[in-house]
Amino acid sequence: MSDEKGTIVVAVGGNSLIVSEDRQTIPDQYEAAVQTVKHIVNMIASGWNVVITHGSGPQVGFIMRRSELSIGEIAPVPMDYADADIQGAVGYMFQRALHNEFIKRNIKRSAIAVVTQVLVDANDPAFANPTKPIGPQLDRPTAEKRAAKLGWVVREDAGRGWRRVVPSPRPQKIFELDQIRLLSDAGVVVIACGGGGIPVLENEKKYLVGVEAVIDKDLASALLAAKLGAGKFIISTDVEKVALDYGTPDQRWLDEVNLDDAKRYLAEDQFDAGSMGPKVEAMVHYLEQGGGEGVITNPQNLDRALDGQSGTRFSQF
Repeated sequence: MSDEKGTIVVAVGGNSLIVSEDRQTIPDQYEAAVQTVKHIVNMIASGWNVVITHGSGPQVGFIMRRSELSIGEIAPVPMDYADADIQGAVGYMFQRALHNEFIKRNIKRSAIAVVTQVLVDANDPAFANPTKPIGPQLDRPTAEKRAAKLGWVVREDAGRGWRRVVPSPRPQKIFELDQIRLLSDAGVVVIACGGGGIPVLENEKKYLVGVEAVIDKDLASALLAAKLGAGKFIISTDVEKVALDYGTPDQRWLDEVNLDDAKRYLAEDQFDAGSMGPKVEAMVHYLEQGGGEGVITNPQNLDRALDGQSGTRFSQF
């Protein structure tokens, strides 16, 4: 399918599906997906071809917690299988929400979720330094108690509470890239690289082996956007814009950032490694691989950000 404006990859944060602490149920998350999908379908209706990716930090944590609570009765779920589970579950949320919105607007399009495997390096230093938050925010005593009992590594998550952290190796290759491109070029709205994709290694026989980790979905999404030749790459998160000196009296919101400045801010450790840091790093990788324009904003401002009226925009110069 030839599209009028080009391709956008929209990366939806797993945390953006959790509206509040008292709205974490599956139906609550689906309703949050419905609201995000309305903005995405606006993009589609205006002529953009859209590929959706999504995070899974809270959701994978929920799966792992259920597994821990039931370990006396059933075998635990390995983390790579939890990653696969959440690709199906959250992918289903977006598939159904998109289908229903297409019906509502009489748009002749379809959507499909692709379970995606992503190659990582066994020697990635992330395996020795877990940084990726998963699961719900906890108070410090609860987090430390579970860490002692279950062997977790826990850290404070950008002032929002304490969370379990796991290895987050860098994505090297998306195995289903050709299939994603084929479907997208045919006009299908593809939901791919859910939760950053399932992290896999290649053994000496080139067989794939799943590993206990969570790939950062923004870095995987940047890789996908670059390999698809997407003209725009949007990261939807829980804040409207990126800030310097976040959470301090000197906090400053950013409207536009060029590639050199983005690299400098990262070198200055302006962004938390467990939250905004990987998002800005993802924008750098996207632009370095020839990407057009990147945007970071929240779901309710996706339309305005696409028109340059909101969000933080990233460009080459």
